[in-house]
Amino acid sequence: MTASALRTSTAQTHPACRLCGEPLRHVVLDLGMSPLCQTQIKPEQLDQSEEFFPLRLRVCERCYLVQLAESVSPQRLFGDYPYFSSYVDALVESARRYCESVTGRFRLGKDSRVVEIASNDGYLLQHFVARGIPALGIEPAANVAAAAIARGVPTLSAFFGRRTASDVVASHGRADLLLGNNVFAHVPDLNDFVAGMKLLLAPQGVITLEFPHLLTLLEGNQFDTIYHEHFSYFSFGSAERALSAHGLAVFDVEEIGNHGGSLRVYARHAEDSGKPASDAVRELRARESAAGLASVDRYRGFAEQVHATKFALLDALIGIKRAGKRIVGYGAAGKSVTLLNYCGIRTDFLDYLVDRNPAKQGTWLAGVRIPILAPETIAQTRPDYVLILPWNLRDEVIRYTAGIREWGGRWIVPIPRLEIVDGAPR
Repeated sequence: MTASALRTSTAQTHPACRLCGEPLRHVVLDLGMSPLCQTQIKPEQLDQSEEFFPLRLRVCERCYLVQLAESVSPQRLFGDYPYFSSYVDALVESARRYCESVTGRFRLGKDSRVVEIASNDGYLLQHFVARGIPALGIEPAANVAAAAIARGVPTLSAFFGRRTASDVVASHGRADLLLGNNVFAHVPDLNDFVAGMKLLLAPQGVITLEFPHLLTLLEGNQFDTIYHEHFSYFSFGSAERALSAHGLAVFDVEEIGNHGGSLRVYARHAEDSGKPASDAVRELRARESAAGLASVDRYRGFAEQVHATKFALLDALIGIKRAGKRIVGYGAAGKSVTLLNYCGIRTDFLDYLVDRNPAKQGTWLAGVRIPILAPETIAQTRPDYVLILPWNLRDEVIRYTAGIREWGGRWIVPIPRLEIVDGAPR
Protein backbone atom coordinates (compact mmCIF):
# COMPACT_ATOMS: atom_id res chain seq x y z
CA MET A 1 0.00 0.00 0.00
CA THR A 2 1.36 3.44 -0.88
CA ALA A 3 2.14 6.01 1.78
CA SER A 4 -0.72 8.23 0.57
CA ALA A 5 -3.33 5.47 0.67
CA LEU A 6 -5.50 4.78 3.67
CA ARG A 7 -3.26 3.09 6.18
CA THR A 8 -3.32 1.42 9.54
CA SER A 9 -1.70 3.42 12.31
CA THR A 10 1.61 2.02 13.49
CA ALA A 11 1.09 3.26 17.06
CA GLN A 12 1.06 0.60 19.75
CA THR A 13 -2.24 1.89 21.14
CA HIS A 14 -5.10 3.46 19.23
CA PRO A 15 -7.45 6.23 20.35
CA ALA A 16 -11.06 5.21 20.89
CA CYS A 17 -14.03 6.15 18.69
CA ARG A 18 -16.01 8.92 20.38
CA LEU A 19 -19.30 7.18 19.53
CA CYS A 20 -18.82 3.43 19.99
CA GLY A 21 -15.41 3.13 21.69
CA GLU A 22 -13.79 0.97 18.98
CA PRO A 23 -10.01 1.54 18.58
CA LEU A 24 -9.36 3.90 15.65
CA ARG A 25 -6.83 1.99 13.57
CA HIS A 26 -7.40 3.61 10.18
CA VAL A 27 -6.06 7.02 9.13
CA VAL A 28 -7.94 8.63 6.22
CA LEU A 29 -5.92 11.83 5.84
CA ASP A 30 -3.02 13.45 7.66
CA LEU A 31 -2.82 17.23 7.24
CA GLY A 32 0.17 17.54 9.55
CA MET A 33 0.30 20.06 12.38
CA SER A 34 -2.03 23.05 12.29
CA PRO A 35 -2.97 25.94 14.61
CA LEU A 36 -6.47 26.34 16.02
CA CYS A 37 -8.58 27.74 13.24
CA GLN A 38 -10.37 30.53 15.10
CA THR A 39 -7.18 32.01 16.55
CA GLN A 40 -6.24 35.50 15.40
CA ILE A 41 -2.76 36.83 16.13
CA LYS A 42 -2.77 40.29 17.66
CA PRO A 43 0.02 42.81 16.97
CA GLU A 44 1.64 42.23 20.37
CA GLN A 45 1.75 38.46 19.67
CA LEU A 46 3.61 38.59 16.37
CA ASP A 47 6.95 37.78 17.96
CA GLN A 48 5.52 34.98 20.08
CA SER A 49 5.34 31.29 19.20
CA GLU A 50 2.08 29.52 18.42
CA GLU A 51 0.73 26.13 19.39
CA PHE A 52 0.16 23.59 16.61
CA PHE A 53 -1.86 20.40 16.97
CA PRO A 54 -2.16 17.21 14.89
CA LEU A 55 -4.85 17.37 12.20
CA ARG A 56 -5.38 13.70 11.39
CA LEU A 57 -8.65 12.22 10.14
CA ARG A 58 -9.58 8.64 11.07
CA VAL A 59 -12.52 6.32 10.40
CA CYS A 60 -14.04 3.83 12.83
CA GLU A 61 -14.29 0.33 11.37
CA ARG A 62 -17.31 -0.55 13.55
CA CYS A 63 -19.68 2.47 13.28
CA TYR A 64 -17.91 4.28 10.38
CA LEU A 65 -17.85 7.63 12.16
CA VAL A 66 -15.09 9.74 10.60
CA GLN A 67 -13.39 11.86 13.24
CA LEU A 68 -10.36 13.59 14.67
CA ALA A 69 -8.99 11.43 17.45
CA GLU A 70 -6.70 14.06 18.96
CA SER A 71 -8.99 16.57 20.67
CA VAL A 72 -8.43 20.10 21.93
CA SER A 73 -10.62 21.04 24.90
CA PRO A 74 -13.91 22.77 23.96
CA GLN A 75 -13.21 25.48 26.54
CA ARG A 76 -10.04 26.31 24.61
CA LEU A 77 -11.84 26.27 21.26
CA PHE A 78 -15.11 28.00 22.09
CA GLY A 79 -14.61 29.98 25.29
CA ASP A 80 -14.00 33.24 23.41
CA TYR A 81 -15.14 32.84 19.83
CA PRO A 82 -14.58 35.26 16.94
CA TYR A 83 -17.11 33.74 14.52
CA PHE A 84 -20.39 35.65 14.14
CA SER A 85 -22.92 34.07 11.77
CA SER A 86 -24.69 37.36 11.10
CA TYR A 87 -21.79 38.43 8.86
CA VAL A 88 -22.70 35.68 6.36
CA ASP A 89 -25.72 36.83 4.37
CA ALA A 90 -26.41 33.35 3.02
CA LEU A 91 -26.71 31.90 6.54
CA VAL A 92 -29.05 34.64 7.72
CA GLU A 93 -31.30 34.10 4.71
CA SER A 94 -31.18 30.32 5.18
CA ALA A 95 -32.19 30.83 8.82
CA ARG A 96 -35.16 32.98 7.79
CA ARG A 97 -36.38 30.35 5.34
CA TYR A 98 -35.88 27.60 7.93
CA CYS A 99 -37.94 29.50 10.50
CA GLU A 100 -40.74 30.02 8.01
CA SER A 101 -40.72 26.36 7.01
CA VAL A 102 -40.70 24.71 10.43
CA THR A 103 -43.14 27.20 11.93
CA GLY A 104 -45.74 26.13 9.37
CA ARG A 105 -44.86 22.45 9.21
CA PHE A 106 -44.93 21.86 12.97
CA ARG A 107 -47.54 24.52 13.82
CA LEU A 108 -45.34 26.50 16.17
CA GLY A 109 -46.88 29.45 17.94
CA LYS A 110 -46.96 31.49 21.12
CA ASP A 111 -47.53 28.36 23.22
CA SER A 112 -44.51 26.55 21.73
CA ARG A 113 -40.90 26.62 22.85
CA VAL A 114 -37.90 26.71 20.53
CA VAL A 115 -34.41 25.99 21.88
CA GLU A 116 -31.25 26.27 19.77
CA ILE A 117 -27.97 24.66 20.78
CA ALA A 118 -24.90 26.70 19.79
CA SER A 119 -27.12 29.63 18.85
CA ASN A 120 -24.22 31.95 18.03
CA ASP A 121 -25.20 35.64 17.84
CA GLY A 122 -28.94 35.01 17.48
CA TYR A 123 -28.89 35.16 13.68
CA LEU A 124 -31.47 32.32 13.52
CA LEU A 125 -33.55 32.67 16.69
CA GLN A 126 -34.20 36.34 15.92
CA HIS A 127 -36.70 35.15 13.31
CA PHE A 128 -38.68 33.16 15.90
CA VAL A 129 -38.56 36.06 18.37
CA ALA A 130 -39.95 38.36 15.69
CA ARG A 131 -42.93 35.99 15.32
CA GLY A 132 -43.61 36.01 19.06
CA ILE A 133 -42.56 32.36 19.51
CA PRO A 134 -40.76 31.80 22.84
CA ALA A 135 -37.11 31.01 22.11
CA LEU A 136 -33.95 30.29 24.06
CA GLY A 137 -30.41 30.09 22.78
CA ILE A 138 -27.66 28.02 24.40
CA GLU A 139 -24.26 29.37 23.37
CA PRO A 140 -20.93 28.47 25.03
CA ALA A 141 -19.00 31.57 23.92
CA ALA A 142 -19.84 34.38 26.33
CA ASN A 143 -18.87 37.13 23.89
CA VAL A 144 -21.13 35.72 21.17
CA ALA A 145 -23.99 35.09 23.62
CA ALA A 146 -23.78 38.76 24.65
CA ALA A 147 -24.27 39.79 21.02
CA ALA A 148 -27.40 37.62 20.82
CA ILE A 149 -28.82 39.10 24.01
CA ALA A 150 -28.20 42.59 22.64
CA ARG A 151 -30.24 41.55 19.58
CA GLY A 152 -33.15 40.61 21.84
CA VAL A 153 -32.63 36.84 21.82
CA PRO A 154 -32.69 35.25 25.31
CA THR A 155 -29.46 33.26 25.57
CA LEU A 156 -27.83 31.04 28.17
CA SER A 157 -24.03 30.91 28.01
CA ALA A 158 -23.16 27.25 28.60
CA PHE A 159 -21.82 24.12 26.95
CA PHE A 160 -24.57 21.64 26.14
CA GLY A 161 -24.93 18.14 27.55
CA ARG A 162 -26.99 16.26 30.12
CA ARG A 163 -26.36 18.78 32.90
CA THR A 164 -27.31 21.83 30.86
CA ALA A 165 -30.35 20.01 29.47
CA SER A 166 -31.55 19.25 33.00
CA ASP A 167 -31.09 22.88 34.03
CA VAL A 168 -33.06 24.15 31.03
CA VAL A 169 -35.89 21.65 31.63
CA ALA A 170 -36.12 22.84 35.25
CA SER A 171 -36.08 26.56 34.35
CA HIS A 172 -37.87 26.70 30.99
CA GLY A 173 -39.51 23.34 30.29
CA ARG A 174 -38.95 20.99 27.38
CA ALA A 175 -38.51 22.06 23.76
CA ASP A 176 -41.13 21.54 21.07
CA LEU A 177 -38.43 22.34 18.53
CA LEU A 178 -34.81 21.65 19.48
CA LEU A 179 -32.30 22.61 16.83
CA GLY A 180 -28.58 22.64 16.27
CA ASN A 181 -27.10 24.12 13.12
CA ASN A 182 -23.43 23.40 12.45
CA VAL A 183 -22.85 22.18 16.01
CA PHE A 184 -23.11 18.37 15.80
CA ALA A 185 -19.61 18.16 14.33
CA HIS A 186 -18.25 20.40 17.11
CA VAL A 187 -19.05 18.01 19.97
CA PRO A 188 -16.20 16.11 21.68
CA ASP A 189 -18.46 14.06 24.01
CA LEU A 190 -20.99 12.91 21.44
CA ASN A 191 -22.90 10.58 23.75
CA ASP A 192 -23.38 13.22 26.45
CA PHE A 193 -24.61 15.70 23.83
CA VAL A 194 -27.19 13.35 22.27
CA ALA A 195 -28.36 12.19 25.69
CA GLY A 196 -28.93 15.85 26.57
CA MET A 197 -31.09 16.32 23.47
CA LYS A 198 -33.17 13.28 24.42
CA LEU A 199 -33.73 14.77 27.86
CA LEU A 200 -34.65 18.27 26.66
CA LEU A 201 -37.04 17.27 23.86
CA ALA A 202 -40.78 17.38 24.58
CA PRO A 203 -42.65 14.04 24.13
CA GLN A 204 -44.03 15.04 20.70
CA GLY A 205 -41.18 17.43 19.92
CA VAL A 206 -38.89 17.60 16.91
CA ILE A 207 -35.11 17.88 16.65
CA THR A 208 -33.43 19.34 13.57
CA LEU A 209 -29.69 19.12 13.07
CA GLU A 210 -27.66 20.59 10.21
CA PHE A 211 -24.12 19.42 9.53
CA PRO A 212 -21.77 19.13 6.53
CA HIS A 213 -22.35 15.88 4.66
CA LEU A 214 -19.38 13.53 4.65
CA LEU A 215 -20.20 12.25 1.17
CA THR A 216 -19.99 15.79 -0.21
CA LEU A 217 -16.69 16.35 1.61
CA LEU A 218 -15.18 13.26 0.01
CA GLU A 219 -16.51 13.85 -3.49
CA GLY A 220 -15.67 17.55 -3.49
CA ASN A 221 -12.16 17.41 -1.99
CA GLN A 222 -13.38 19.65 0.80
CA PHE A 223 -10.40 19.00 3.05
CA ASP A 224 -10.39 22.61 4.23
CA THR A 225 -13.50 21.85 6.31
CA ILE A 226 -11.28 19.62 8.45
CA TYR A 227 -10.08 21.53 11.49
CA HIS A 228 -9.87 21.10 15.24
CA GLU A 229 -13.33 22.52 15.95
CA HIS A 230 -14.85 19.73 13.86
CA PHE A 231 -14.39 16.62 15.97
CA SER A 232 -16.70 14.45 13.79
CA TYR A 233 -17.59 14.25 10.07
CA PHE A 234 -21.02 12.71 9.67
CA SER A 235 -22.56 10.62 6.98
CA PHE A 236 -26.32 10.22 7.22
CA GLY A 237 -25.74 6.71 8.48
CA SER A 238 -23.34 7.67 11.29
CA ALA A 239 -25.66 10.49 12.38
CA GLU A 240 -28.58 8.05 12.53
CA ARG A 241 -26.51 5.64 14.61
CA ALA A 242 -25.49 8.38 17.07
CA LEU A 243 -29.12 9.45 17.58
CA SER A 244 -30.49 5.91 17.73
CA ALA A 245 -28.03 4.99 20.49
CA HIS A 246 -29.96 7.38 22.77
CA GLY A 247 -33.54 6.66 21.79
CA LEU A 248 -33.95 9.19 18.97
CA ALA A 249 -35.11 8.30 15.47
CA VAL A 250 -34.66 10.21 12.20
CA PHE A 251 -37.91 10.62 10.25
CA ASP A 252 -36.91 13.05 7.50
CA VAL A 253 -33.83 14.53 5.83
CA GLU A 254 -33.09 17.37 3.42
CA GLU A 255 -29.95 18.10 1.42
CA ILE A 256 -29.12 21.80 1.57
CA GLY A 257 -26.36 23.99 0.18
CA ASN A 258 -25.01 25.47 3.41
CA HIS A 259 -21.25 25.09 3.99
CA GLY A 260 -20.69 23.51 0.60
CA GLY A 261 -23.27 20.73 1.04
CA SER A 262 -25.04 19.84 4.28
CA LEU A 263 -27.78 17.60 5.62
CA ARG A 264 -30.71 18.74 7.71
CA VAL A 265 -32.09 15.77 9.62
CA TYR A 266 -35.39 15.69 11.49
CA ALA A 267 -35.56 13.44 14.54
CA ARG A 268 -38.09 12.48 17.21
CA HIS A 269 -38.28 10.27 20.26
CA ALA A 270 -38.14 6.63 19.13
CA GLU A 271 -41.40 5.99 20.97
CA ASP A 272 -43.22 8.78 19.07
CA SER A 273 -45.03 6.76 16.39
CA GLY A 274 -46.77 9.73 14.80
CA LYS A 275 -43.89 10.71 12.52
CA PRO A 276 -43.02 7.84 10.15
CA ALA A 277 -39.80 7.85 8.14
CA SER A 278 -40.05 9.63 4.78
CA ASP A 279 -39.01 8.39 1.36
CA ALA A 280 -36.06 10.81 1.56
CA VAL A 281 -34.67 8.84 4.52
CA ARG A 282 -34.86 5.54 2.67
CA GLU A 283 -33.40 7.03 -0.51
CA LEU A 284 -30.41 8.61 1.24
CA ARG A 285 -29.69 5.42 3.16
CA ALA A 286 -29.62 3.56 -0.16
CA ARG A 287 -27.42 6.18 -1.84
CA GLU A 288 -24.86 6.13 0.96
CA SER A 289 -24.85 2.35 0.93
CA ALA A 290 -24.20 2.38 -2.82
CA ALA A 291 -21.40 4.92 -2.27
CA GLY A 292 -19.73 2.51 0.17
CA LEU A 293 -19.65 4.82 3.20
CA ALA A 294 -20.12 1.82 5.50
CA SER A 295 -16.82 0.34 4.34
CA VAL A 296 -13.28 1.33 5.23
CA ASP A 297 -12.31 0.76 1.59
CA ARG A 298 -14.36 3.81 0.51
CA TYR A 299 -11.85 6.14 2.12
CA ARG A 300 -8.87 4.88 0.16
CA GLY A 301 -7.56 7.46 -2.27
CA PHE A 302 -8.96 10.54 -0.55
CA ALA A 303 -5.46 11.65 0.41
CA GLU A 304 -4.39 11.57 -3.27
CA GLN A 305 -7.35 13.80 -4.18
CA VAL A 306 -6.31 16.29 -1.50
CA HIS A 307 -2.69 16.31 -2.67
CA ALA A 308 -3.82 16.98 -6.26
CA THR A 309 -5.89 19.96 -5.10
CA LYS A 310 -2.89 21.37 -3.26
CA PHE A 311 -0.56 20.93 -6.23
CA ALA A 312 -3.01 22.60 -8.65
CA LEU A 313 -3.46 25.63 -6.39
CA LEU A 314 0.26 26.08 -5.79
CA ASP A 315 1.02 25.73 -9.51
CA ALA A 316 -1.48 28.48 -10.29
CA LEU A 317 -0.23 30.84 -7.58
CA ILE A 318 3.40 30.35 -8.54
CA GLY A 319 2.62 31.13 -12.18
CA ILE A 320 0.71 34.28 -11.24
CA LYS A 321 3.50 35.53 -8.96
CA ARG A 322 6.16 34.82 -11.57
CA ALA A 323 4.16 37.02 -13.94
CA GLY A 324 4.51 39.87 -11.46
CA LYS A 325 0.85 39.93 -10.41
CA ARG A 326 -0.59 40.64 -6.97
CA ILE A 327 -2.90 38.26 -5.11
CA VAL A 328 -4.99 38.83 -1.98
CA GLY A 329 -7.36 36.51 -0.13
CA TYR A 330 -10.98 36.93 0.88
CA GLY A 331 -12.12 35.34 4.13
CA ALA A 332 -10.42 34.48 7.43
CA ALA A 333 -12.61 31.59 8.56
CA GLY A 334 -11.58 28.10 9.64
CA LYS A 335 -11.35 26.97 6.02
CA SER A 336 -8.68 29.59 5.42
CA VAL A 337 -6.50 28.37 8.28
CA THR A 338 -6.58 24.74 7.16
CA LEU A 339 -6.02 25.39 3.45
CA LEU A 340 -3.31 28.05 3.78
CA ASN A 341 -1.35 26.20 6.47
CA TYR A 342 -1.53 22.85 4.69
CA CYS A 343 -0.46 24.39 1.39
CA GLY A 344 2.22 26.62 2.97
CA ILE A 345 0.72 29.82 1.54
CA ARG A 346 1.97 32.91 3.34
CA THR A 347 2.66 36.54 2.46
CA ASP A 348 5.00 35.40 -0.29
CA PHE A 349 1.79 34.53 -2.17
CA LEU A 350 -0.95 36.65 -0.58
CA ASP A 351 -0.39 40.30 0.27
CA TYR A 352 -3.21 40.24 2.81
CA LEU A 353 -6.63 38.78 3.63
CA VAL A 354 -9.89 40.66 4.09
CA ASP A 355 -12.84 39.75 6.28
CA ARG A 356 -16.18 41.43 7.00
CA ASN A 357 -15.95 40.70 10.72
CA PRO A 358 -14.46 43.78 12.47
CA ALA A 359 -13.21 41.55 15.30
CA LYS A 360 -10.77 39.90 12.88
CA GLN A 361 -9.55 43.06 11.17
CA GLY A 362 -6.18 44.31 12.40
CA THR A 363 -5.04 40.79 13.35
CA TRP A 364 -3.05 38.08 11.53
CA LEU A 365 -4.22 34.63 10.47
CA ALA A 366 -2.92 31.83 12.67
CA GLY A 367 0.11 29.89 11.48
CA VAL A 368 0.76 31.67 8.20
CA ARG A 369 0.70 35.18 9.76
CA ILE A 370 -1.10 36.92 6.88
CA PRO A 371 -2.60 40.29 7.92
CA ILE A 372 -6.40 40.55 7.99
CA LEU A 373 -7.82 43.87 6.80
CA ALA A 374 -11.19 45.40 5.99
CA PRO A 375 -12.80 44.48 2.62
CA GLU A 376 -12.54 48.06 1.29
CA THR A 377 -8.76 47.57 1.19
CA ILE A 378 -9.25 45.68 -2.08
CA ALA A 379 -10.56 48.80 -3.84
CA GLN A 380 -7.70 50.84 -2.40
CA THR A 381 -4.88 48.51 -3.48
CA ARG A 382 -6.38 47.09 -6.72
CA PRO A 383 -4.91 43.54 -6.70
CA ASP A 384 -4.89 41.42 -9.85
CA TYR A 385 -6.45 38.36 -8.23
CA VAL A 386 -8.69 37.62 -5.23
CA LEU A 387 -8.41 34.10 -3.82
CA ILE A 388 -11.87 33.15 -2.51
CA LEU A 389 -11.19 31.04 0.58
CA PRO A 390 -14.86 30.52 1.60
CA TRP A 391 -15.47 28.92 -1.80
CA ASN A 392 -18.94 27.81 -0.69
CA LEU A 393 -19.87 31.53 -0.66
CA ARG A 394 -18.26 32.29 -4.01
CA ASP A 395 -21.25 34.14 -5.46
CA GLU A 396 -21.65 36.25 -2.33
CA VAL A 397 -17.94 37.10 -2.34
CA ILE A 398 -17.94 37.94 -6.07
CA ARG A 399 -20.92 40.21 -5.48
CA TYR A 400 -19.12 42.05 -2.68
CA THR A 401 -15.90 42.40 -4.70
CA ALA A 402 -17.42 43.01 -8.15
CA GLY A 403 -15.45 46.26 -8.41
CA ILE A 404 -12.26 44.38 -9.30
CA ARG A 405 -13.60 44.09 -12.86
CA GLU A 406 -12.87 47.80 -13.26
CA TRP A 407 -9.12 47.09 -13.42
CA GLY A 408 -9.31 43.61 -14.95
CA GLY A 409 -9.14 41.72 -11.67
CA ARG A 410 -10.03 38.04 -11.49
CA TRP A 411 -11.06 35.55 -8.82
CA ILE A 412 -9.43 32.23 -7.91
CA VAL A 413 -11.68 29.48 -6.50
CA PRO A 414 -9.60 26.58 -5.09
CA ILE A 415 -12.26 23.97 -4.27
CA PRO A 416 -13.83 21.66 -5.39
CA ARG A 417 -11.49 22.18 -8.35
CA LEU A 418 -9.24 25.09 -9.26
CA GLU A 419 -11.09 27.73 -11.24
CA ILE A 420 -10.13 31.21 -12.46
CA VAL A 421 -13.25 33.39 -12.73
CA ASP A 422 -13.53 36.66 -14.62
CA GLY A 423 -17.21 36.61 -15.62
CA ALA A 424 -20.47 37.10 -13.80
CA PRO A 425 -21.41 34.90 -10.83
CA ARG A 426 -23.02 31.57 -11.70
